Amino acid sequence: MESVPRILLRDRAYEAIRDAIVTGEIEPGAVVRDADLAERLGLSRAPVREAFARLAEEGLLESKPQSYTRVTPVVASDVRDAAAVVGAMHELVTRVAVPRLFAADVEAMRAANERFAAAVRAGDVDTALRADDDLHDVLVRVSGNRAAAATAARYTPLIRRLERRRFGEGGNCRSAGLHDRLIESCAAQDVDEAVRVTAEIWRGLAELADSD
Repeated sequence: MESVPRILLRDRAYEAIRDAIVTGEIEPGAVVRDADLAERLGLSRAPVREAFARLAEEGLLESKPQSYTRVTPVVASDVRDAAAVVGAMHELVTRVAVPRLFAADVEAMRAANERFAAAVRAGDVDTALRADDDLHDVLVRVSGNRAAAATAARYTPLIRRLERRRFGEGGNCRSAGLHDRLIESCAAQDVDEAVRVTAEIWRGLAELADSD
């Protein structure tokens, strides 16, 4: 029973530090110290160190033993590789999920895309990316593939950092129009077209990395 609170604290530390890196609150190249972040989060150093180890495995932190731990730079090749992996997972779940979708699932995707489009017009990056997650998470949830969900969740933060920067520069990294095409193919239960559009969405993110 004693391990449960520690796991929860580790996850809390991981999520808080990951989100701060993805949003740019902790900038690329910034040195991070477990003691400082533990104090800031109101935690002991142990869960923060565990979070550091996980974030290093996921490519958001890099460490030099006995020297420093710092936020990795946004590297185009890393983003491109992450987009390829995450895109493959989304193609997989789309293929499985589309035949299983109910009308309510499709409507949830439409509502998410409306929020996405409105947020892009308003320049609200946080709301846009949450809505984007909500849209694609419908397919992930309906597919029931936890391995694909976990893999996508692991590598998406690498992509998000670049997406957020592009939004900040006045661009929109994903198209509400592409989402519309995806939703219509889902509504028609056209599996092959839904997979093609999904591939196009994630290919666009890989190309975004190449243009960085």
